[in-house]
Amino acid sequence: MCDLLVTVDIVPIILHTILYGGTTMTFIGCFIQFFFFVSSEFSECLLLSVMSYDRYLAICNPLHYNSIMSHKLCVTSVYIIWLVGFIVTFSYVISMHNLYYCGTDVIDYFYCDFEPIMQLSCSDTSKIRIQILIFGSLFVLSPFIIIVMSYVYIVTTILKIPSNTGRHKAFSTCSSHLIAVSLFFGTLIIVYMFPSKRQSLILSKVSSLMYTVVTPLLNPIIYTLRNKDFKEAFQKVKDVIHNLFSV
Repeated sequence: MCDLLVTVDIVPIILHTILYGGTTMTFIGCFIQFFFFVSSEFSECLLLSVMSYDRYLAICNPLHYNSIMSHKLCVTSVYIIWLVGFIVTFSYVISMHNLYYCGTDVIDYFYCDFEPIMQLSCSDTSKIRIQILIFGSLFVLSPFIIIVMSYVYIVTTILKIPSNTGRHKAFSTCSSHLIAVSLFFGTLIIVYMFPSKRQSLILSKVSSLMYTVVTPLLNPIIYTLRNKDFKEAFQKVKDVIHNLFSV
């Protein structure tokens, strides 16, 4: 749902901008796009951290996995994560909407992100930047630290497994999640760690396309590579293609 929300929210505007060299959007429409984009990104950060805890339990504490990671806990976690993502982002949007905007109304970006919107404001944005920094640390940096700590314990546990088969099986359990985390947080850090200067604008645009377009595109493939039904279907397609070319 996170990937679908980001794709529906961002990709149509990007395609229109590429085809026609630009697009127009109402002021309210810009904030609506920003709201759904940021809430889904925040939610994905928290979801990835919960998934890392799930992998930690599966590998480091497998005997208690079913009792701890119950269906009720999973559903409750998802509800809370989405609720927190919407509430925090809504507070952002209210603070940003209360600023005074003047002068140019052109955003040199693919979509309405925080920094491009702030550049249109004539108000003092220091308070809201501090607010963004605090909440960003809580909802982006903290999940990333949780994920890193989880994988430190996971790798330590895997290295203690005596057989190569056991180590390979344990690593394959979390490989999909690790790839998704690397793609998502890697590009996210690149975009928001670089200053918003002219020389880094192109890099910021390309990197933003990675986690708004490329990552949602690759995630379904990454998470289904180890799925048994997917493997069987892929093998059937490969056999059909092989037979067609063999005839």
